[in-house]
Amino acid sequence: MVDFSQARRMMVDSQLRTFDVNDIPLLDVMGSVPREKFVLPGREELAYIDQDILVGDGASRRYMLSPMNLGRMIQALGVDAGEKALDVASGRGYAAAVLAELGAQVTALESDEALAAEAEKSLAAAGAGQVQVVTGPLDKGWATNAPYDVILINGGVDLRPDALLQQLAEGGRLVCVKGRGRAARATLYVRSGDAFGERVLFDAAAPVLAPFVQEPGFTF
Repeated sequence: MVDFSQARRMMVDSQLRTFDVNDIPLLDVMGSVPREKFVLPGREELAYIDQDILVGDGASRRYMLSPMNLGRMIQALGVDAGEKALDVASGRGYAAAVLAELGAQVTALESDEALAAEAEKSLAAAGAGQVQVVTGPLDKGWATNAPYDVILINGGVDLRPDALLQQLAEGGRLVCVKGRGRAARATLYVRSGDAFGERVLFDAAAPVLAPFVQEPGFTF
């Protein structure tokens, strides 16, 4: 039987702290949110491995990002209590729960209605029922609750997610994994008026989300 409390402590000490995640409130939150409640039933023992974990294998394949990558991405967002957050491709809701525990007002966006229903159950079980789970196209965001102070994309994108960037508030931040393979980088965007600064954070890889795949161009 896995001691999940000990597994969380080990995740914080051996995966997060050693990968430059040093924000104390974030470490406390990731050390308390029960990651095992956000995986597929029967796979709880895999919840704390240092890998992306498949959490949705139905109409939409969805992954929970590895603790190291997710921790650094959320840290880069610099979430303050009371800020509005959009969690894109939320899967079963783990990242949304972390953002909520940091004090954000979270909208969790999923395109798969069945998976969104599972996210609501997982969030409630973890005590994060205040997260609003919505369904719709991932690449369109959720304009109803915009503008957002922070947006997290749980997966890879081939191109700059322009539609989502337009839903940022002034000074708002968006983080995602841009590119594939050895060219993939965790990337932070910051809005200033109608312009968006772009900064590479660290080398990272994540499964590319279907709505953010670049269509191949014609060749002659």
